[in-house]
Amino acid sequence: MAMMSGAAETKIRPLQPTNASLSGTKFYIFPLILITCLFFLWGMANNLNDILIRQFKKAFELSDFQSGLVQSAFYLGYFVLALPAAYVMRRFSYKTGIVIGLVLYAAGAFLFVPAADSGTYGFFLFALFVIASGLAFLETAANPYVSVLGTPETASFRLNLAQAFNPIGCVTGIVVGQQFIFSGIEHSKETLARMTPQALKAYYLSESSAVKIPYLCIGIVVILFAVLVLLTRFPVVKDEEEESENAKSGEGKFGILKIRHFRLAVLAQFFYVGGQVCIWSFLIRYIQHNLPGTPEKAAANYLIISLVIFTAGRFVGTALLKKVKDHLLLAIYAIASMLLVALAVLLPGTIGLWALVLTSFFMSIMYPTIFTLGISGLGRQAKLGSSVIVMAIIGGAVLTALMGKLSDVTGITTAMAIPLLAFAVVAFYGLKGYKKTA
Repeated sequence: MAMMSGAAETKIRPLQPTNASLSGTKFYIFPLILITCLFFLWGMANNLNDILIRQFKKAFELSDFQSGLVQSAFYLGYFVLALPAAYVMRRFSYKTGIVIGLVLYAAGAFLFVPAADSGTYGFFLFALFVIASGLAFLETAANPYVSVLGTPETASFRLNLAQAFNPIGCVTGIVVGQQFIFSGIEHSKETLARMTPQALKAYYLSESSAVKIPYLCIGIVVILFAVLVLLTRFPVVKDEEEESENAKSGEGKFGILKIRHFRLAVLAQFFYVGGQVCIWSFLIRYIQHNLPGTPEKAAANYLIISLVIFTAGRFVGTALLKKVKDHLLLAIYAIASMLLVALAVLLPGTIGLWALVLTSFFMSIMYPTIFTLGISGLGRQAKLGSSVIVMAIIGGAVLTALMGKLSDVTGITTAMAIPLLAFAVVAFYGLKGYKKTA
């Protein structure tokens, strides 16, 4: 790995002073384009899960809690591999971490083939864990890499701009799932009960096998992208020698958690990711429960609309960040999200559905804004801080499983109270939690 990340990288004059000094002017443009593509790739993987939840619920006759384990297995991979990813990049380079991440991503996608052949739900969950393990490397590398390419004051703007390409990947993932995974065949419980054991087995096998070709193609694309990254010269990012006072107060492996604004950023990210994943994962379930008779492919269209709105919100939010303080815009968007989710709980049906769809606009800037506010002032501990914030993505596993369990008991509409509470935590961070202490 040392050879992989050493000879192929180019050291040249720093671009400008910042939290970290970047060596590279001549060769940094194409690598940055590749880094931006990573946002697309993990967006596609993330939102294919929203399709898989519905697909596996049908193929394996799962409860809402069991189908929610798709997200639990996925985000557990982020949690487990985030710190090892940070160690690899501190020991070698960002490029090494990116290549490892892409290889793991491709390996997990290829595992969908034997998982489909075995028809085992647990095997699919393991494959998703491997994919997420790779994405943990990619996110731990890409977010801070983009953040340091300029002045600290415009870090939120740059990261929001780069992450604007992430929802394009999200939309692509939903379209791929809608067109190539959903069969459109939805049997009622009565119809399934009348089927012979052989016909029932063939139906379930057909539904679980629908994921093979899409994930095989994804794996091939990702592994080719890994080769392209490996062959590309990357500028070297070196942490600055001087640390901020906040970073000094957090010396030690986990001493960074003593820094208040960082600690609260981890908490806010946990709840934001949990809230976002809850809404998108169970949107199709919400639609089919409150608007009976809606086909799964038609319900998936609302996911696509949500992600288009999310993309628009990212670009609008990025523009607003030039005029509005990042923490204030975060608080305003979080409060708006709370009101919309409350509307979905109180007025289930068409009004509630469109309220949930519109929530995507206001969720758009939350992740990158919390991220940049959290690592602000960490100095040379920014890589460690980045990995810990990536670990907070475990909120997508915890809150989605909790919402699935609550849905099994009280119904999907009432269960939407969980993302409502999650956005309340984000609003607090935007209003109070972001502040640095002496």
